[in-house]
Amino acid sequence: MAQWANAQTGLKKVYDEDINPMEQIDQALVKAKAEGKFVICQVGGNWCPWCLRFADFITNDTTISRVIDENFEYIHVNYNPRKSGGEAQQLQAAALMARLDNCGRFGYPVFVVLDEEGKVIHIQDSSFLEEGQGYNQEKVLRFFKNWTPKVVRK
Repeated sequence: MAQWANAQTGLKKVYDEDINPMEQIDQALVKAKAEGKFVICQVGGNWCPWCLRFADFITNDTTISRVIDENFEYIHVNYNPRKSGGEAQQLQAAALMARLDNCGRFGYPVFVVLDEEGKVIHIQDSSFLEEGQGYNQEKVLRFFKNWTPKVVRK
């Protein structure tokens, strides 16, 4: 899955374009439920420079990656609505958007927090986490910390 993106961005591709996103979410939910975590779906694709930038940002920030590891099953959910993929791909993309409360309306990447039962409990517009050509650590940490299972269940 992990391949290097084109030389233009220099960032690692993080979206597995060969996996069924619905099955990916189901598998993450099983694991999250067993570990008392929530699932965060980073919805986007390898076609999205901001998606790859965010993945790189959270991977390289140990404070953020620790919060994620302790509280979430974090998955990169590939979304490809292109008509060139054929009818099956378009139906899959529509089903994904239906399952994730039409999260694409916020642009990409978009973050969908699911509780252990798979219910959408929050959709985070990534533009509120940006700073310049990257992301703001304080804002990103605030987002993750405000949606941990411990805080939500208080």
